[in-house]
Amino acid sequence: MAGIPKTIDNDIDLIQKSFGFETAFSIANDIIRNAHNEAHGAYNGIALIKLMGRDSGFIAANAVLAIQEVNFVLIPEISFDLYGPGGFLAVLKKRLKERHHAVIVVAEGAGQDLFESKTSELDASGNIKHQDIGIFLKEKIKAEFKALGFPFSLKYIDPSYIIRSAPANANDSKFCNLLAQNAVHAALAGKTDFVIGFWNNQYTLMPIAAVVAKRKKIDVEGELWWNVLEATGQPISMKNC
Repeated sequence: MAGIPKTIDNDIDLIQKSFGFETAFSIANDIIRNAHNEAHGAYNGIALIKLMGRDSGFIAANAVLAIQEVNFVLIPEISFDLYGPGGFLAVLKKRLKERHHAVIVVAEGAGQDLFESKTSELDASGNIKHQDIGIFLKEKIKAEFKALGFPFSLKYIDPSYIIRSAPANANDSKFCNLLAQNAVHAALAGKTDFVIGFWNNQYTLMPIAAVVAKRKKIDVEGELWWNVLEATGQPISMKNC
């Protein structure tokens, strides 16, 4: 068996990059840019964009770094409080008071601990179906600010199917072809039970058992996440304790 790492979430362990990831965050970049224009054009304008990322926030993080116009990024790797002086809603209100607009990017797997009811329903791939954090946040923001009499204009955008259905960009197409070539060469050489990996810019053979042993996640103490924090200016933590 020979495998190719195809997931736009880029969450396969021991694989530097998977096919489709670059296309996904590149298209998300354009959507975020337009959302920022919408938010900036309204008094206390809020643009809330939900991106893919069931268990890992790589698409959200990389899209944010590409455009530098996002103020909050919420990812599955970091929990946050909704209410309280250090919670997300209080920090969002502070941002609006100071700058009168905000752009929020949330990965689909973020904030699942905020839901009162848990689900054990599985999708076709055997993954637990997450509840919709985008709609949840939209309703909580609206309810909180209306109760406070705080003026705002909120636009919610879920471009998931637009991104999933887009054709691969040129670099992803080239990358996929090279993955396939390397997989064929390895199979003809008698190798089996492997995934063609890409690490330190080299095509490598990785045992299937090793790459599926755990999910690759953002290291919240690593350079990528610290770059995101610097780009957004959001607090390191939005927990009350």
